[in-house]
Amino acid sequence: MTLPRGFKTQAERIAEELRARVGATNSKPLNLTAVAEQLDVQVISAADLVPLERLQEIERIQTYAFSACTFEINERHVIVFNPLMSAGRQASDIAHELAHIILDHELAEIQYLDGVPFRTCQPGQEEEATALGGTLLLPRKLLLQHAREDAAIEQIARKFGVTRKMAQYRWNTTGVERQVARERSRRNAQR
Repeated sequence: MTLPRGFKTQAERIAEELRARVGATNSKPLNLTAVAEQLDVQVISAADLVPLERLQEIERIQTYAFSACTFEINERHVIVFNPLMSAGRQASDIAHELAHIILDHELAEIQYLDGVPFRTCQPGQEEEATALGGTLLLPRKLLLQHAREDAAIEQIARKFGVTRKMAQYRWNTTGVERQVARERSRRNAQR
């Protein structure tokens, strides 16, 4: 599956605009609570809804079975996240759900799990939400700045409160490493 033409550029614009509205800089993690407030979205831990033991049982039965989901209650979006996940994973999951809301995705596909029906977004919309969610957390300009400073993937992940996997995903999909290598090569050639 591939993103629609121009989607990555659109995602960067959305991220830049939204980050500016909440005062996010390229030196601090995105405050997802502030983003949710801007969008009038409530974000709550699943542990506030069900006993933590139930969540632990689900995790024991199937690892990563539940990360986060979005409900619409009284015309307001509510994101419920799994508190058992690492803080970096929670950030990715919440950003992903916020991306669905920003992109106005509809729950359109019915799937069955052990005979129980549930609604999901179409695979293309999931890919868009993953791309925009990652862009909200680590926009290209931010990554480019840190690549020019020789920051390692692990440093970026720690500094911006994301998983190493998310930092690597954004690093790979933005091409910042190649751009910085070309810039350095040109500078060295001019000497």
